[in-house]
Amino acid sequence: MVNSNDIHVCGPFGVCRTGSDEKCYCLPGFRPVSSRSWDLGAWNQGCVRRTDISCVDSNIHNVQQENHAFLKIANIKVSGNPIQLNAQSTEECKSICLNNCTCTAYAYQRECIVWNSELWDLKQLSDGNIDGIDIYVRLAASDLQGQDNENKIHHARPMLIAVLGSIFVTLCVFGAVVWTFQKRNANQKAFSSDDPLILYSYSLLQNCTKNFSDKLGQGSFGSVYKGSLPNSQLIAVKKLQGMRQGEKQFQTEVRALGQIHHRNLVRLKGFCLRGAERLLVYELIAKGSLDSHLFNDVKVLDWYTRFHVILGIAKGLHYLHEECHECIIHCDIKPENILVDEDFSPKVADFGLAKLMDRNFSRALTTVRGTIGYLAPEWIAGKRNTELMESGTIKYFPVWAADKIRNGDISEVFDHRMNDTDVQELDRACKVACWCIQDNEAHRPTMQQIVHILQGTRDVGLPPVPAFLQHLVEEYDPGSYSSNV
Repeated sequence: MVNSNDIHVCGPFGVCRTGSDEKCYCLPGFRPVSSRSWDLGAWNQGCVRRTDISCVDSNIHNVQQENHAFLKIANIKVSGNPIQLNAQSTEECKSICLNNCTCTAYAYQRECIVWNSELWDLKQLSDGNIDGIDIYVRLAASDLQGQDNENKIHHARPMLIAVLGSIFVTLCVFGAVVWTFQKRNANQKAFSSDDPLILYSYSLLQNCTKNFSDKLGQGSFGSVYKGSLPNSQLIAVKKLQGMRQGEKQFQTEVRALGQIHHRNLVRLKGFCLRGAERLLVYELIAKGSLDSHLFNDVKVLDWYTRFHVILGIAKGLHYLHEECHECIIHCDIKPENILVDEDFSPKVADFGLAKLMDRNFSRALTTVRGTIGYLAPEWIAGKRNTELMESGTIKYFPVWAADKIRNGDISEVFDHRMNDTDVQELDRACKVACWCIQDNEAHRPTMQQIVHILQGTRDVGLPPVPAFLQHLVEEYDPGSYSSNV
């Protein structure tokens, strides 16, 4: 940076531009005496004209008139001792300087001021500073062409150096980012460029979630936190618990999940590995989980919305069961694991995590891992599947629902807070729900059949009450629920 107290720091015909960018520039039409020294910040040797204007012709006046010109430098402060001459106008002052071969510059401030030697300690003042004057510097006419001679001083070389320097710095930063990314990918055995998933760093997710402070919920597989990526896209970050898989096996399973795309499934955006920690990054669904809407006493979901949700879930599960490269069984379908977007289109969450957590889980483990006997009719009735009674016993809603469906009392099953319902859709939904929990696996419909039944393109008969529910019916009084609906 130029120190304004230094003497002759910018040398002859060198200009110090004051302000935030204090450095030396050559006047337009001039060049540094030593480019190497100038680039290193040693400016005291100053500048010389790009084209010499020495006067050697006998007809000196004609030569000067034809080959010499003056460049206006506005609002500049000049040190030294100029010569004051009598002149009545700017043009007369210009003529005096032009006819004197040793005159390097002139100015007109109510009188003519000329400089007959090199200009030193020039300072380009900032806008608003009225301490400067406008001077006219002598140049070869050819050097005046293309120059901006109104208000600014430009010098091509410093600008070019600045531009090239910026490009160089940008390339260096870009190269460092690429190198870091490639190194991280190599160290963490990241996916190929063809994979749709993103490998996030732990520090990035930590920042995006404000150190995992905004907790959305907790389920069988871990806690979920709300976050926002640098591009302002909202995400949900699940920190998995109880992982026993190695890094390679985990990436293989996550890759398979990342290739799953369906409008009724929550999209997996990426993952993170740090030591034993495993994190999954999902899109954040606008309206959260279904249970917060289904069991809401303030705003009751209408039948159209509920059936739309039921059908969407069935389509999502059909995709997982029968259209994926490898069949994926969810194991824990319940309102807490169903998310809804702005249009209340359902999206199944946490699919594939049972498989991801333990590839060798048994049927018994699958049964235990899920919410046992969670029956879809309670979604229609607006009740949870269990209820704690005043006596301290737990009543099981599916017992009552299955009994009503079996006895043809389906109209009592739907949520009476709704204004109306489609009886045929309600009938199909209730029956198919009971068919899904039959004791005999062969009696349960596939998800494709369920979709067809819900859409009304396939008939469904009256389901029997499953044996395990019959035992519960004998133990508990199903009528205890009827007065609460």
